[in-house]
Amino acid sequence: MSLKIPKSQGIDLFKPGGKQLSGIEDAVVRNIQAVNELSEIVRTSFGPNGKNKLIINHLDRLFVTNDAATIVQELEVVHPAAKLVVMASRQQEQEVGDGSNLVLILAGELLKKAENLLVMGLHPSEIVQGYELARNKALDSLAELENDKLELPVSKDSLVKSIKTSLGSKQFGNEDFLSDLVADAAITVMPKDPSQFNIDNVRVVKIMGGNLYESRVLRGMVFGRQPEGVARNAQKAKVAVFTCGIDISQTETKGTVLLKNADEMLNFTRGEEQQIEKILKEIADSGVKVVVAGSQVGDLALHYLNRLDIVVIKVLSKFELRRLCRVVGATPLARLGAPTPEEAGHIDVLETTEIGGDRVTVFRQDNDQLTRTATIVLRGATANHLDDIERAIDDGTNIIKTLLMKDPRFISGAGASEIELAKIIENFGDKTPGLNQHAIKKFAQALEIIPITLSDNAGLNSTEVLSKLWAAHSTEEGKNMGIDVDAISDEGLIDTKSLGIKDSLAAKWWAIKYAVESAIAVLRVDSIIMSKAAGLAPPQQQGHWDDD
Repeated sequence: MSLKIPKSQGIDLFKPGGKQLSGIEDAVVRNIQAVNELSEIVRTSFGPNGKNKLIINHLDRLFVTNDAATIVQELEVVHPAAKLVVMASRQQEQEVGDGSNLVLILAGELLKKAENLLVMGLHPSEIVQGYELARNKALDSLAELENDKLELPVSKDSLVKSIKTSLGSKQFGNEDFLSDLVADAAITVMPKDPSQFNIDNVRVVKIMGGNLYESRVLRGMVFGRQPEGVARNAQKAKVAVFTCGIDISQTETKGTVLLKNADEMLNFTRGEEQQIEKILKEIADSGVKVVVAGSQVGDLALHYLNRLDIVVIKVLSKFELRRLCRVVGATPLARLGAPTPEEAGHIDVLETTEIGGDRVTVFRQDNDQLTRTATIVLRGATANHLDDIERAIDDGTNIIKTLLMKDPRFISGAGASEIELAKIIENFGDKTPGLNQHAIKKFAQALEIIPITLSDNAGLNSTEVLSKLWAAHSTEEGKNMGIDVDAISDEGLIDTKSLGIKDSLAAKWWAIKYAVESAIAVLRVDSIIMSKAAGLAPPQQQGHWDDD
């Protein structure tokens, strides 16, 4: 008979105040619940009928949006497991620029299905293996679901059709007008080689007032301010761009000056005035008619610039300054002085116009070869509404970039492609031996969350809609049938191919990849170890003198 070795008690492995949670109950299930809570928050904002969220961030700034990327960015999620899924969603936003909501919803649903399997007694490793097999099958099968392609050369009409679905999910009802606006701007800046398309060249300027349908595309750059001096317009003009302020340079040291008579006082600043006049005269002599300042413009400098009839405009954002340099073909100068012919830029038309009571300055190149920027001037009643439309436009331009640079293929939208994928993966699960098949089948069920969410948000009966979808997709002819959120048909289903409701294949590919990776990362965690927070404890508050 062996001796029983007593277990030692009270081993302090971590500093006092640390916390350790381990095991299925304490760690895995708690993580799954946290991700589910986050997923539920953004789920109601999915699709064309998605509801807006009103968020007030830590700086008291108000956001009214249904854009998942903005929602999770402003929510400041602190739970470590939920943070993993938020990171995946952000990565999707950077990679494709659209579909971040899909990542959050799918990851949340995959973990919810995994929780059922854990309760049944499966080990997390078996679920992870099954999910990986299902993911690989899903990503390989996406190419089979292709139903359209963006053809080259790119036309405005083809771009309008390509981004309509994406914009409809953000601004339902305005997608026709907005897709026309975005496609117009994209065609204006489209280079000869479409794979070189740069989304940075499509800018948005928001001007309050009017309504959305007064928005328009202007060729060139628009600044929401008027020039500083008297001169307001210029044509076929030479441009100098300065990153420094246009002012008398101040010395670092301060000195005291003793003035003995009136003449000394009169002539005290004469040297400085002559110096700045000489510099500005040199700039004017080099043929420059437009000066762009990246910092402040002094009163004295402005006086001389007005006398020389030079248009001067302040651009305080360094990003805007960089874009402007690209439009006019100038080199930004850090010193104040006449630019060389190589450093100076050229602008065909600089004009100051009025849009809805606001004076704006437009830099426009009439030569098609030089037009490298288009500006969408947005009109609207509230700042929040304009911000939300700007986010939708950003998604639209990102989809164009993805189609031109990554993959020009499309798959059916409105939940049709998800049901087709679920059908493929369900069949794959039936043929897979061992315990992995349970996880593969749960993966197929998790994909149903997309059509369920679309029908829930549209106020439809999701159980009924889902059964109709499965029935339609059981035949080859019905593989493009999706959910009718517009109530066009009595059946509740529509043919997505004939109506042109399509999603970018690349956006869906990356969304599934990131969603599964983040879900697997959460399932692989079996212990949460938290150190005691750094810093001193808050001082004890003295009670009010009248409390006793």
